[in-house]
Amino acid sequence: MAATAPPTRRRRTKPTVEDKRDEQGLEDQLVKLFRCATVVKGGRRFSFGAVVVVGDRRGQVGYGYGKANEVPPAVEKGVKQAKRNLMKAPLRGSTIPHRVIGRYGASRIVLIPASEGTGVIAGAAPRAVLELAGVKDVLTKSYGSNAAKNLVKATLDGLKQLRTRAQVEELRGVEMDLPPEPVAVPESEEHFDDEDRDEEQTDAAAPEEPAADDTMNDENKTSQE
Repeated sequence: MAATAPPTRRRRTKPTVEDKRDEQGLEDQLVKLFRCATVVKGGRRFSFGAVVVVGDRRGQVGYGYGKANEVPPAVEKGVKQAKRNLMKAPLRGSTIPHRVIGRYGASRIVLIPASEGTGVIAGAAPRAVLELAGVKDVLTKSYGSNAAKNLVKATLDGLKQLRTRAQVEELRGVEMDLPPEPVAVPESEEHFDDEDRDEEQTDAAAPEEPAADDTMNDENKTSQE
């Protein structure tokens, strides 16, 4: 029997950050999808509403809500509306400058700065807003209604209330004697495949082999002795 060639493994590639962004460098994320059913003479007619958040992970973030008879048009409308409602959120390194309370309707959310490495401790709706705004370390606590639309708008309200030290000094006309603030570092754009990472770890763990010249010198010294 003829020998068969071994099957080739297809390398899985992960989508990079740039693959998810549009021409403006914005990413979009679907927070929640609502389905509404209207009873008509012929049966039920369904429509969908999509809560979408858009941001560039560098301080810009926006919210949109789109409605249509199908899911893709609803999401597309929400993305377009979110891009029209972009706002700038001031950051302090990887977290927010100070503690703040955002309110909308019956929902309240408390945003608390956290040390580096904490992560975004929040629910699904506030997490989407904070991550696309570029916040990497923050603590949150929500009170009242837990509706997705209310929490998204409450989180945006909290981000609008943030002020950096430079803004406070300009508004009050004073100079604060405090240590310099850390600068926000954009998220790394480097992504590797699983196999590439395994190869790098194997290369790093493999011991270094002695050079051929060193081996010959050792043998010559032994023979002379």
